[in-house]
Amino acid sequence: MALQYLAQAFGAVLTPMNMGVLLLSTFAGLIMGMLPGLSATMAVALLTGLTYSLSSTSAIISLIGVYVGAISGGCQAAVLLNIPGTPASAATALDGFPLANRGKGGLAIFLATTSSCIGTLISVICVLTLTPLLTKVSLQFGSWEFFLLSLFGVIICGNLTSNGNAVKGWISGVIGLLVAQVGLDQLDAYPRFSYGNVNIMAGLALIPIMIGLFGFPEIIKAFKKTETHVLEFSPFKLKEGFGVLKNHIVELIRSSFIGVGVGIIPGVGEDVGGWLSYWASKSTSKHPETFGDGETAGVVSAEAGNNACIGGAIIPILSLAVPGSAPAAVLLAAFMMHGYRPGPLLMNESPEFLYQICVDLFLAALAMWLLAQVVSKFSVKILGVKKEILMPVIYVLCVVGSFVINHIMFDVKVMFVFGIIGFFLSAAEFPAAPFLLGVILGSMTDSNLRRALTISEGSFMPMLQRPISVIFLIVIVVLILSQFHVFDRLKKRKANG
Repeated sequence: MALQYLAQAFGAVLTPMNMGVLLLSTFAGLIMGMLPGLSATMAVALLTGLTYSLSSTSAIISLIGVYVGAISGGCQAAVLLNIPGTPASAATALDGFPLANRGKGGLAIFLATTSSCIGTLISVICVLTLTPLLTKVSLQFGSWEFFLLSLFGVIICGNLTSNGNAVKGWISGVIGLLVAQVGLDQLDAYPRFSYGNVNIMAGLALIPIMIGLFGFPEIIKAFKKTETHVLEFSPFKLKEGFGVLKNHIVELIRSSFIGVGVGIIPGVGEDVGGWLSYWASKSTSKHPETFGDGETAGVVSAEAGNNACIGGAIIPILSLAVPGSAPAAVLLAAFMMHGYRPGPLLMNESPEFLYQICVDLFLAALAMWLLAQVVSKFSVKILGVKKEILMPVIYVLCVVGSFVINHIMFDVKVMFVFGIIGFFLSAAEFPAAPFLLGVILGSMTDSNLRRALTISEGSFMPMLQRPISVIFLIVIVVLILSQFHVFDRLKKRKANG
């Protein structure tokens, strides 16, 4: 029966009409992912409204295509400009941009897009085989687990991006968590730090903050006259790229499964999947000091992890009707709009839908890879343009990208303010990535901590009585102590004792 459903799904997609829809939607996703400000969530949301007139099969194909394309497309801006096209690509910029500055922008983009493709393909297998099993694990996550998971993400990010000074990374992440508290809180809808301003009361939009933190410092640096030459490119061949991937096959597979696991947990998202995958590769590497300086394993891990989250995020949609990420939430609404009812009864009511989704993901990943290779031949030439010419254009794109979120000038002001903050963070060698992740996870941290304390009447004891929470606590404490070399001192005492 499964083979019959797979054959029907392939037959439905491989018609001229639906293949055209797939290619166009994936290409649109790539472009929207590349442009800072046009997130994967926005890409899926914009396309949802355009699918009313399409058949349900064509509509689902187009939505999956734009989702895969947008998550992967963000890596190109991250590599070429150090401005992540989407928050999911923030980890990719750490090593992708240094590679591009060494004339290996083509190689970096190839590694990123190929890893994205493979990560998505591995996630397809997981959607097919692990949907019933893994959703049981996600159901064990309560408010305490989500709170500790968000802290875990900020601490990991601070460790990875701080160049040996983890405290600076943690401070940056905590500031991001505090910024996320601005606006109406999610439990009582009480305005915090808004001072009567309606725009602030609505909260500070993520995309303008991201553009400001990453875009402005690069624009300002470009006018310091530190670079007086046009970048020379090293010739890049597919054989070289596949050779590098072959050397990182362990990181590729591990990151893909980490991404799937993160995607299954509702509300976490692709950005956390990228960071956790990056952390796993750095922490197990024989040369962790090379990460952040153009390490190819960093690019491979981050992109395999964030794209594998797509399949992971779809698993709880199909099984529980609970989205695993923000773009997946829009996708869930689109499924319902087109007559599907995701949830525990899906396999009884529409068993063919699972196989259709898997085939759509599989073909969208291949289409994304082919289109990305074509697009990169043109996009990589951006690095050859003098930055004094390029950066004013980037500034205009930053302004437009911030404005199109809500179509208000307030978001442009937010982008400018956080651009100045990003510049001073960069000057003081405080990493911007933990700040951004703190903003992303801030609402989850706040709402889950307050909900947990409300249920327990202010007691922290329930946190210590839940096995998953205890595991998170132990890992967090170990991560913090390791940065202060506590374990190294203990080893020396034992050796000397």
